[in-house]
Amino acid sequence: MTSSPTVAPTRASQTVNQLYPNYKVIVLNDDFNTFQHVANCLMKYIPGMTSDLAWELTNQVHYDGQATVWVGPQEQAELYHQQLSREGLTMAPLEKA
Repeated sequence: MTSSPTVAPTRASQTVNQLYPNYKVIVLNDDFNTFQHVANCLMKYIPGMTSDLAWELTNQVHYDGQATVWVGPQEQAELYHQQLSREGLTMAPLEKA
């Protein structure tokens, strides 16, 4: 008795490349952090944060109740979220962007 070889279907056309989702780091307004402290923390922990942008985001936190201060890969977002939280900033949970 002769058996025929098993042929696996080609999967190249079935491959779908998906990017990892980005996450938002969001600072919330509170009644105990000063503008100066929030701006200093943003400049200290968020890469590329300028003084002008930090103050703009700090004002947005105060007047709008929140501001997205960074968007990017989950691991980095978790790090920045943790660092800002440890400095006493009030943080929203990470959100997918």
